[in-house]
Amino acid sequence: MEWYLKVVRDNYANFNGRASRQEYWMFVLFNFIIIIALGFIKGLLGIFEYTDESILATIYQLGVAIPSIAVGVRRMHDTGKSGWFLLIPIYNLILLCTDSNPGEDTYGPSPKASTVLEEKTV
Repeated sequence: MEWYLKVVRDNYANFNGRASRQEYWMFVLFNFIIIIALGFIKGLLGIFEYTDESILATIYQLGVAIPSIAVGVRRMHDTGKSGWFLLIPIYNLILLCTDSNPGEDTYGPSPKASTVLEEKTV
């Protein structure tokens, strides 16, 4: 859950820097879980039964649209590519699954290096 909160709270509209694979995919996982939970709540309460869309999920998706794009752009930066590569349909999925570039690049230091340092100090 801390990965999700890190993206939403600390890096809400931060398009600079790099995001590790773990940060990106944990955000996607928790995003998916929240959408499923909102759909379950909608069905359980029986609200909005005459619509196909869940109003709760739509409001939530609008709220996390900017952080979703921002973490995707930072993930592209972590692979050494521009954030615009997020717009290329199949290639971006390959890049989202690709390992980080080691060391520092034009987008900043590797997020893996800072994670390793944090784990050693704890």
